[in-house]
Amino acid sequence: MIPNFTGTGVAIVTPFLSSGKIDYNSLNKLLNCIVDNEIDFVVGLGTTSEAVTLTSDEKKEVMKYVIEVVNNRVPIVMGIGGNNTAAVVNEIKNTNFKGVAGILSVAPYYNKPNQRGLYEHFKAIANSSPVPIILYNVPSRTSSNIAAETVLKLAIEFTNIVAVKEASGDLAQVMEIIKNKPDGFSVLSGDDALTFPMISLGAEGVISVVANAFPSEFSTMVNQARNNDTEKAREIHYSLLEIIDLLFADGNPAGIKAALEIMGIMSNNLRLPMIPVTYDVYLKLSQEIENYNK
Repeated sequence: MIPNFTGTGVAIVTPFLSSGKIDYNSLNKLLNCIVDNEIDFVVGLGTTSEAVTLTSDEKKEVMKYVIEVVNNRVPIVMGIGGNNTAAVVNEIKNTNFKGVAGILSVAPYYNKPNQRGLYEHFKAIANSSPVPIILYNVPSRTSSNIAAETVLKLAIEFTNIVAVKEASGDLAQVMEIIKNKPDGFSVLSGDDALTFPMISLGAEGVISVVANAFPSEFSTMVNQARNNDTEKAREIHYSLLEIIDLLFADGNPAGIKAALEIMGIMSNNLRLPMIPVTYDVYLKLSQEIENYNK
């Protein structure tokens, strides 16, 4: 059965100890907090997890731990992507997907393929993946936009390509995909600040960063927006907007890790080349979180 990747997915962070090792106690705390607050699925090894700084063994250990802690309470999506198609396909072929409902695969970065190259890249992934695939379009990080025409071609031709995480910020592109997508294909926001307007346009959900810290509030907003309870959804949207802006003011996941430390969930440790937010951003986040919780 193909899972229904709609509603609120959370792109989880990877907590680290001051030594640089993975902080599994904090990961346990985070996972239980978000799953207990009615999110719809968890995404591990995404951008927010600092996956590019994890070793192959660490990635396996993190996913094994996530699967154990989540314990079938919600579906789990695993990030597998890159700019070497053969290497991505080989990783898929050598991955144990037990407990994993799907993969999130980012557009190739740095080498900037054209649309034909992007199509062939994801075609190869679709032909090798035993689980459903969510495309991830984030041109600000990859310098390579997956055009609406390419997304639609992939969605129509490959039944195991079931969704796109759209983080282009281009609402015209988003609307073209929503208007012409096949039944069963989901458009998910990849930008917390645009989630409410995207759902208003017909998107089915989000893969969120802010929901690491505010899972109940953000998932409530998503559900209200999907149920056309616009007034209540708009209220939550604007109440979180300043916090969302601050989360990305000095890099992701630096912002969300600062917020999670402020909220007592984990320590604010990152792996280079990521570094903590500035003192000014940290203070502003502290104040906004305090004001939100009043």
